[in-house]
Amino acid sequence: MKMNWGHKIVIVYLLFVGGIVFLAIISSQQKFDLVQKDYYGAELKYQEVIDASVRAQKQIGGIKLLVNDKTLTIQLPDTFKDKEVVGVAHLYFAADENKDIIKTFKCSDALLTLPIMPTMKGNYTLKLDLVKEGVSYYYEQKIFL
Repeated sequence: MKMNWGHKIVIVYLLFVGGIVFLAIISSQQKFDLVQKDYYGAELKYQEVIDASVRAQKQIGGIKLLVNDKTLTIQLPDTFKDKEVVGVAHLYFAADENKDIIKTFKCSDALLTLPIMPTMKGNYTLKLDLVKEGVSYYYEQKIFL
């Protein structure tokens, strides 16, 4: 049987439709992690985060981070020494929610240590939410473990 141009068009059309169906099936099986479960509630409170971030930039400036094989040590500035500091340290991994680490802490020596597992490799974002003497501070920095 001789192949004419009509048969070739049908074959190209069927390959195109098959490719689209294949892509639709593959894309429907992808896993999407949301950054937050409650976007709307977090958005309403975001002005507080902006204010705390501005306070942190004025007061804190920079936080010293020291990464070892097994720990991440966070050194707060001297203005936080000998004062009761309460907060939440969140190591956020954008690609996989299961690799996130959230630790609440209370310290007075301006030093915080987080454990690091050997499997925790990649780009993380350190999110510190601090409260010192009733004033909240928010600090965020990207780190590579």
